[in-house]
Amino acid sequence: MDASIQNPVDLPARIGARAKNLFLSRQMYCSEAVLVTLNQGLGGRLEEYQALALAAPFSEGVGKSGCMCGALGGALLAIGLFIGGTHPVQRRACVQKAANDFIERFKARFGSSCCRILSKKSADDSPSGFARCSELTGQAAASAAELIFEHRPELMHVVDICFLDTQDSAVGGFIKNTMRYAGRCITPAPAACRRR
Repeated sequence: MDASIQNPVDLPARIGARAKNLFLSRQMYCSEAVLVTLNQGLGGRLEEYQALALAAPFSEGVGKSGCMCGALGGALLAIGLFIGGTHPVQRRACVQKAANDFIERFKARFGSSCCRILSKKSADDSPSGFARCSELTGQAAASAAELIFEHRPELMHVVDICFLDTQDSAVGGFIKNTMRYAGRCITPAPAACRRR
């Protein structure tokens, strides 16, 4: 086993930090950062563009409606991906229970699941609103990882540590976004850093 994953307790924190970084470097919105991080970090089978497309409607409180926190939406998508797995119909009851458990944990921690309520104290465009959303993004990803590991502990042994430990600057995020908009692939990590 890789020395960096001998302590699986820190994996959710690393996952949360990566999701938060993707949000803070302005590469992705909340829901996108959560789903992309969990998908790539835990060996999901979605291509990045697929994860971005699936999560996009959930950003900014589900299409800017303010109804549900986008980070919560991205986490729920990841829960379905990993707990539903390749047998979603047979696992529907398990996934629904896990989703309900996650929503209850989220509401207990943050006081609501509604974007409008969570961001009420600050304007969405303000620095404090951005900071609040980055915290929610990181915490939703970390909490979803904890729940996923409860159901699928074997995933702790396939994490992409190099991806999780990557921290992009705002400039690096801008460059990666420019490449995404241009339809260019982002260079994958060197073979030594790929999933173990």
